[in-house]
Amino acid sequence: MTSAATAPDRNGAQPPGRPDGAAAVVIGGGLAGTTAALALADAGLRVTLVEGRPRLGGLVFSFRRDGTAGELTVDNGQHVYLRCCTAYRAFLERIGAAHLVPLQDRMDVPVLDADRMRLGRLRRTALPVPLHLAGSLASYPHLSPAERAGVVRATLALKGLDPADPALDGVDFGSWLRRHGQSSRAIEALWDLVGIATLNATADHASLGLAAKVFKTGLLSAPGAADIGWARVPLGEVHDELTRTALEKAGVRIRLRTRAAGIERTDGSWQVAVENGPHGRERLAADTVVLAVPQRETHGLLPDGALAHQDRLLEIGTAPILNLHVIYDRKVLRRPFFAAVGSPVQWVFDRTDASGLAGLRDGAGCQYLAVSQSAAQEEIDAPVAKLRARYLPELERLLPAARGARIRDFFVTRERTATFAPAPGVGRLRPAARTQAPGLYLAGAWTATGWPATMESAVRSGTAAAGEALTELGFPQGQLPQEAA
Repeated sequence: MTSAATAPDRNGAQPPGRPDGAAAVVIGGGLAGTTAALALADAGLRVTLVEGRPRLGGLVFSFRRDGTAGELTVDNGQHVYLRCCTAYRAFLERIGAAHLVPLQDRMDVPVLDADRMRLGRLRRTALPVPLHLAGSLASYPHLSPAERAGVVRATLALKGLDPADPALDGVDFGSWLRRHGQSSRAIEALWDLVGIATLNATADHASLGLAAKVFKTGLLSAPGAADIGWARVPLGEVHDELTRTALEKAGVRIRLRTRAAGIERTDGSWQVAVENGPHGRERLAADTVVLAVPQRETHGLLPDGALAHQDRLLEIGTAPILNLHVIYDRKVLRRPFFAAVGSPVQWVFDRTDASGLAGLRDGAGCQYLAVSQSAAQEEIDAPVAKLRARYLPELERLLPAARGARIRDFFVTRERTATFAPAPGVGRLRPAARTQAPGLYLAGAWTATGWPATMESAVRSGTAAAGEALTELGFPQGQLPQEAA
């Protein structure tokens, strides 16, 4: 996250140009906020991190749940990243968690067609781009030979797009795909298979600019760019416990269960009003403030005039993610995960070990599957009974071993505002890190990172906010935290 030049020498002396004595308040303890707080603290600022929840991690968290099989540690949702997510990987290394969130040696995605009961695989070789996917595509059974040839042509056209071109922001990805000869089947079995999981939107509701960013970076930038990584331990262990330890070692003062109530500039510095139930209201003085909270909350805290078009923040929509959690009395899936086509089921992950189920006396032989459903607008508020009635038969259709298995537990987690909506036109609404108010910066996956709402985008936003803050404080440019390319 930071260059070696920002560290003290062995005698504890600070490098020249360090803004000694400067104080910063970071509002929000998600990935964006914790990244910014670490970068600022590593640069020598006195940092206070304010978070309204009793934990860090934002929308990437775990909780304990008593079930029929015993007490489990449940992730609120299945979070994955790719090898091309270099900023997030650097964050994991910074907090000492990289070994807990490993990557595949090579991209390998099992894709099961529920209607034909046929398994396909999207996997890469070590050949250079784009040949690394040629063999996989040539044998992909969910598309006809003509559809596979059409995918190649569309991929070459996509390769020529510039994701940063503002003209692409106003175009929807689905229309572009159809103009380039993609059938409904190709969109479902390939483009949406990847796009819904990474963009949290179907092709028809996604900005072409953001879609081009996903596919060019993940599939066309390097042979290993799309290798998949996910946590083998509960998310809370990484994004709360280990992150908290790293922040404390860096000297960050962490204020949990503390809500920011207002920001005001007085006599050349910032005053952040915070509220903490038993302790009432107080003010924190700061030279630098980083707002790392969702867009609507940011809008409510921003002083008048801090952004040229402040109300645009309210136009940035949100998109939900639904997660279904099923515990079977036996092993029904022998792979760590799979994706499905021809089914309402999208992605299924085995969470047996990470949840602690395998170690429970009543969990012996059981398996815990998490079904991750992105772009879940139609079902996010559906009753649990309705979801159970729809998805358990689908899992039996996809997994023959589940037929006749007893359901030990079934429950649902819902993130109604999991991400910003990547709709066409959203690019013009996303603000940069620097505001028009000196010393005030924005961070969050929804800011102008060029990425969709991913953990990578959140980390990049925190790094960008810290970099802008240190530049304004006079920190030498060569010693700024290094943002991943």
